[in-house]
Amino acid sequence: MNNKVEKFLLKVQKPSRYTGGEYNSIVKDNKENLIRFAFCFPDTYEVGMSHLGMRILYGMYNERPDTWCERVFAPWEDMELLMRENDVKLYGLESGDPICDFDFVGFTLQYEMSYSNILNMLELGGIPLLASERGEDMPFVVVGGPCAYNCEPIADFVDLVLLGEGEELNSEILDLYAQWKNSGKSRHEFLVMACAIEGVYVPSFYDVEYNEDNTVKSITPKYDFAPRSVRKRIVEDLDKVYYPTNVIVPSTEIVHDRMILELFRGCGRGCRFCQAGMVYRPIREKSAETLIKQAQELIESTGYEEIALTSLSTSDYTQLKELCDGLLKITEEKKIGLSLPSLRVDNFSVELMHKIQKVRKSGLTFAPEAGTQRLRDVINKNIYEEDLRRSVSLAFGGGWSGVKLYFMIGLPTETDEDIVGIASLAQLVGDEYFKTPKEQRNRGLSVTVSTSTFVPKPFTPFQWEPQIPQTETVRRQELLKKALNQKWTRYNWHDSKTSYLEGVFARGDRRLSKVLIAAHNNGCKFDGWSDLFNYDGWMSAFEQEGIDPDFYALRRRELDEVLPWDHIDVGVTKDFLKSEWEKAQKGETTVQCREGCSGCGAMSFEGSVFCG
Repeated sequence: MNNKVEKFLLKVQKPSRYTGGEYNSIVKDNKENLIRFAFCFPDTYEVGMSHLGMRILYGMYNERPDTWCERVFAPWEDMELLMRENDVKLYGLESGDPICDFDFVGFTLQYEMSYSNILNMLELGGIPLLASERGEDMPFVVVGGPCAYNCEPIADFVDLVLLGEGEELNSEILDLYAQWKNSGKSRHEFLVMACAIEGVYVPSFYDVEYNEDNTVKSITPKYDFAPRSVRKRIVEDLDKVYYPTNVIVPSTEIVHDRMILELFRGCGRGCRFCQAGMVYRPIREKSAETLIKQAQELIESTGYEEIALTSLSTSDYTQLKELCDGLLKITEEKKIGLSLPSLRVDNFSVELMHKIQKVRKSGLTFAPEAGTQRLRDVINKNIYEEDLRRSVSLAFGGGWSGVKLYFMIGLPTETDEDIVGIASLAQLVGDEYFKTPKEQRNRGLSVTVSTSTFVPKPFTPFQWEPQIPQTETVRRQELLKKALNQKWTRYNWHDSKTSYLEGVFARGDRRLSKVLIAAHNNGCKFDGWSDLFNYDGWMSAFEQEGIDPDFYALRRRELDEVLPWDHIDVGVTKDFLKSEWEKAQKGETTVQCREGCSGCGAMSFEGSVFCG
């Protein structure tokens, strides 16, 4: 540990966030001239250590004999203050070395509201914010993750963007760096070499022009060697790709303190608001045999008491019965619980219910998303009231008494009737509880309704739709609050100001980089945390730079408008997204991928078919 840090560590909340040294963490001898990679998660230790992507890439990088990957998290305000006072730069947890001494500083972009933390972490690490101002001795700043598909608001701060799934792509970048490192070539020459790799986007190699009405006129490469369109990368065979089974066991409690098994990637449901369901296509599954083997290795190496089966729609996994049966053979004896998030109300079964509660009973969460069938058809949710009724009836008969329901407000075409419909679904759940014979049901009915505000995302059929204004968000929240009038209901909702800013940056362009710098100078950081969110600081930053945030969040896009992310290819075509938008206006649904191909464009990558 850095000696300076050790002197003031006991003055901060949760010192274990900053010490490293956890079980299964990896320390290497840096005398071997290793490639140093700082994997930065722009949030707290507890959030970042729960993230599967960090676990995968940390293990994968460190399996390479020529590379040492270390973890870096955003320090809380008490720690940051002491670091600044004591002239301590942001450092890697494994070595204590400042991140400016590394070869790569990589950020995962999971959430638009983390952008201010990225700037703060770069500054704390002694790295110039703007890519154009970094000298030859500075690390390359790399980003990836879901928000990288439209990283234009932070393009000025980034050297390299890695689009798509990272296992193979990241290895190719490291192989290239190993060749370049001792070649004597410049930073620019490395970027030129890197942009020849499929999935690599170098923002500085592109020019963006704007129309008089502030819409994007064109996005064009500056050089012949830069591709006009940058295509994402996918991993074809998940059974063969690296997966970590010797993961770090944190010394303090984290958000998701458990083993994670990734069942499959992609989703064929086609919800029109869901970016992940579009950009992670096509669907690719791991075999049950591979997953059971990985689970055994995780149990042996970590000692965790719970396994979470994760994917975008876990109960859609085609080998779920075989997997659960196989897992229960090794988990029952050790009293290890099985958790299945992302359950669908239209395929929840008695058999699945019994498997979930075989060792311990976890909570049940369903996401109807909208309160009426009309609106569920608009968003292509393809679930029905009867599905929810049947699922909660099974759950209450099986001994559950608490159910969580997730919805969105502000979806395209939503009316007050749709809002009140959310309360009606909560009442339906309560009615099913009271219909269940007393000898079968547990006491203490609890129905928690949670709403987030719809944020239009790139590469979805709703990417052209406006977000509702904050005043309207609050009005609809109040309407629902009044309608949820049963004592056994609880209502949680997202802050309208945070959702508004998320909407601004989700569909933003490069001009927002000026706003980010101004907001950073105004002290904005940890914008996803209500106790540190500085909305006034943000509004002041927009005013300082003469940029209207409503232009990005509240404006309807024209279908023929050039979008800031049009030079990125995620496989799903713009024509398909337009056709889905048109069907949404008519309230028409589209079948899921497993029932028939809708021609989205993701089926074929390099001529190989993955869906079907």
